[in-house]
Amino acid sequence: MLSKTARLTCDFLDFQLNTPFVLASGIIGTSATLMERAARSGAGMVTAKSCGPTPRTGHPNPVALDFGGGLLNAIGLTNPGAAHEAELLAQTRARLQPLGVPLIASIFAGTVAEFAEVAQTIAQAQPDLLEVNISCPNVGDEFGTPFAGTVESAAAVTAAVRQAVNIPIAIKLAPNVPDIARIAAAVVRAGADAITAVNTVPGMVIDADSGRPVLHNKVGGVSGPALKPIALRCVYEIRQAVSVPIIGTGGVTTGRDAVEMLAAGATVVGVGSAVWYRGVAAMARIGAELAEFMADHGIESAAELRNRAH
Repeated sequence: MLSKTARLTCDFLDFQLNTPFVLASGIIGTSATLMERAARSGAGMVTAKSCGPTPRTGHPNPVALDFGGGLLNAIGLTNPGAAHEAELLAQTRARLQPLGVPLIASIFAGTVAEFAEVAQTIAQAQPDLLEVNISCPNVGDEFGTPFAGTVESAAAVTAAVRQAVNIPIAIKLAPNVPDIARIAAAVVRAGADAITAVNTVPGMVIDADSGRPVLHNKVGGVSGPALKPIALRCVYEIRQAVSVPIIGTGGVTTGRDAVEMLAAGATVVGVGSAVWYRGVAAMARIGAELAEFMADHGIESAAELRNRAH
């Protein structure tokens, strides 16, 4: 029997959340109906799928697979473009407000200037938080280096978005960088209110019979259980470097996973691939497991679990 004192409500920036769980970007798109369902199923905040300057159809199938240790996907940033996305976000926000669940919009772009433009367009929908996905390639760079790859480019995007909008922004960092703590510190200095850590890590699955990569795009992003040790390390290092809130994301599929992510330094916990494994009710199930852990250990609130690894 769960203790009545095992509370899952928590604070994030100026928001009081019903639970410490954040639906990660991309897992169920931007449908207002599905976003509302996620909110009613245990999400304290929900993140819409990333959108960019113009519509994208994404990559041809196959685009995703379960390889046993996790998921590999290369959807290709499918989105309707910022202008249409703003309309969808406004509908979603209207459904979430009565539930007390903040909406996070997510954006990407190919240049620093485009990031600012997309941010301004999406801000018209009045999302509660803007997540800036800087793991996409910098098309202004002849080598296509992702903005998340260097201190300078990450900070440049952050500063541009910060100047463009007056809503809180969270910068979504990539795990496959030499020093994620330095990049986190740089984006905070440039104006980030929070950090989302982390995006997927690039990987490949090859079919032994044909000798060819399984995904049409060949390379995809690894998520799910295989990403968790990497995400925990990144969150731990980021927490050592900055004091802003962190949305710790990567491989959380159980209540104990959530405990580990909070201990590493996350303020709240992103949940994505768990929806693949456990359905839309994944966050409610993870929440029940977390509450049970808290009751068993005499922990009154989720905030007490934070930073214990430090």
